[in-house]
Amino acid sequence: VQLQASGGGLVQAGDSLRLSCVASGRTFSMYAMGWFRQAPGKERQFVAAISRGGGNTDYVDSVKGRFTISRDNAKNTVYLQMKSLNPEDTAVYYCAARRVIMGTVPREYDYWGQGTEVTVSS
Repeated sequence: VQLQASGGGLVQAGDSLRLSCVASGRTFSMYAMGWFRQAPGKERQFVAAISRGGGNTDYVDSVKGRFTISRDNAKNTVYLQMKSLNPEDTAVYYCAARRVIMGTVPREYDYWGQGTEVTVSS
């Protein structure tokens, strides 16, 4: 599985962005998907995950109510809608695929995209 993330950019605090991650191959629906982020000098952090069918989601507390993860299996795409962005959200955002079930730990994921940078100015 190859993953291609996009949608990052430079925004102001309070703005919104939608990240997209397109997967290659015909087995997208067999993978739970996750979004992680890594700020400079920090470890990669779990942001959100979604189950194979999209019926279950999970979020880190700091983004609950602001971020929404969704997927369109017909388009092999997972999204991360981000609202009310603040400077603490500044990071490189990565999408990742994990066979079968969701997870919150980076090492549990099998495939990674290249990352898309999000910068939020105050």
